[in-house]
Amino acid sequence: MDASLAPDNRMHILQQRYLSVRARTLALLAPLSDADATVQSMPDASPAKWHAAHTTWFFETFILRDHVRGYRLYDPQFPFLFNSYYETEGARIARAARGMLTRPTLKEVRAWRAHVDQALVAALPELADAALQLVQLGCHHEEQHQELLLTDILHLFSTNPLEPALFPAEPTPASAPPRPIGWLPHPGGIVEIGDDGETGFVFDCEGPRHQALLHPHALADRCVTNGEWAEFIADGGYRSPRHWLSDGWAWVCREGIDAPLYWKPDGKSWTSFGLHGRHRIDPAAPVTHISFYEADAYACWAGCRLPTEEEWEEAAGRYDPAEGQQFEAPGSVSPRPETGPGFFGTVWEWTGSPYRPWPGFRPAKGAVGEYNGKFMSGQFVLRGGSCATPRGHIRASYRNFFYPHQRWQFTGLRLAKDV
Repeated sequence: MDASLAPDNRMHILQQRYLSVRARTLALLAPLSDADATVQSMPDASPAKWHAAHTTWFFETFILRDHVRGYRLYDPQFPFLFNSYYETEGARIARAARGMLTRPTLKEVRAWRAHVDQALVAALPELADAALQLVQLGCHHEEQHQELLLTDILHLFSTNPLEPALFPAEPTPASAPPRPIGWLPHPGGIVEIGDDGETGFVFDCEGPRHQALLHPHALADRCVTNGEWAEFIADGGYRSPRHWLSDGWAWVCREGIDAPLYWKPDGKSWTSFGLHGRHRIDPAAPVTHISFYEADAYACWAGCRLPTEEEWEEAAGRYDPAEGQQFEAPGSVSPRPETGPGFFGTVWEWTGSPYRPWPGFRPAKGAVGEYNGKFMSGQFVLRGGSCATPRGHIRASYRNFFYPHQRWQFTGLRLAKDV
């Protein structure tokens, strides 16, 4: 929050932001039946109802329970059901079993949300600064779950033979052919990256600001497109181990991977399933729903490599980001990657960097210290943001991270090369 604002104005802004974020989650739930919101399509995904409940548990636990005298939990059994991974908060249901929670119903989760919203808004004027900062963190946390809710529903609907669309289909004009890739050169040298603590809210893993050494390199000025990926497929990209990491090739063989997630052949072309249903791929749009293994293999096939996250952030800081698509309400925009005028914001871009702490990183004290730091093992960093990402999460310093085989998010790639 802007410390230069009067306390009453800061409180009003925080309250409006809280209510806006909470309302957006309900808007995303609106098209869903109770069954839609309950089913879990794979262990990596969570039911929409669980996302709505977990974010409510976050506010009830870390703000109302811990900072509001006399507050009593709405239901003492809910923490076991809706704690995600906070070891300090005790036992919880197994992640893969979240789809077994037929009760509470979606209607009952909505009632709990309303109860927590009323209690939190009433308590805001009396909360200390530490609690208000947790409210702000909780809003950004819920926005992360809004993005996950969309990608998890997309995966769920893709497993249904009817392939239902979450949002109504929208006519889209044919895209112009993509321009050839241009290259953004960098001479190398010492640069400063990481958040400096003066740019508004960021997650703890985005800082602190520090120096990094870059070698001379160049980054592509746009992401790889569907059309270019189709050329990779046609050239046998999924049939030869020559361009693949060992773990990646083993994954391809074990899982029978032959195209990005949701792609299906349609004669001599391809279709892809999205939140608007199945449609023919747009050759000019950024390829998406690819794993780190696939991104790395394509980069090798193209005679390039993936950028490091240090290279990526340095370049992103010098170019204005694309606004990206943002869901304000179901059907109001097309949550589908589009080519944009800025440096990033269309698909999450895999980097070649493992997710590790920046020099000087220290996790927060208490349970919220488990938010990011504990996951700095075995995962790779993605940068930028996607068509499903709230605008407040599209910034140069934002560090997303997933395991190398995961691809149900809107994940793509940008090429880099040494010069």
